Amino acid sequence: MAIFSTNRKAKFNFDIRETFEAGLELLGWEVKSIRQGKADLSGSYGILRSNEVWLINMDIPPYQPQNMISEPNTSRPRKLLLNKKEISEIEKSISSERTSIIPLELHNKGSKIKVKIGLGRSRRKADKREVIKKRDISKEVGKKIK
Repeated sequence: MAIFSTNRKAKFNFDIRETFEAGLELLGWEVKSIRQGKADLSGSYGILRSNEVWLINMDIPPYQPQNMISEPNTSRPRKLLLNKKEISEIEKSISSERTSIIPLELHNKGSKIKVKIGLGRSRRKADKREVIKKRDISKEVGKKIK
């Protein structure tokens, strides 16, 4: 399984509680561009509209811009392909626990391109400081053990 793009800040800015794997509705040139590793997940998020989950602000630049007839919309909303059961779980979580849908990584599964999404709550500044402290302490302990 090759990972094409990751959202590195997601696990730092959000406390991820549950993850799902979803398919993406893409155009041909978007698939080629993703396979080259040009997709950008930073700043993207998911929303729920009429029992469908959409990925907003994921930027995919054109595969070959010189061959494009018209200027493509690189950050258009893209539909996520999930089961009804998964959509109902996401809907329940968003409404009751005030969580957000955050894309974590783009990868392939066979010949399909999948996105790993997480349901998480935003971390406060103090929580982020605690994460940094824990990381620094574990680095120091690792150095002393070596």
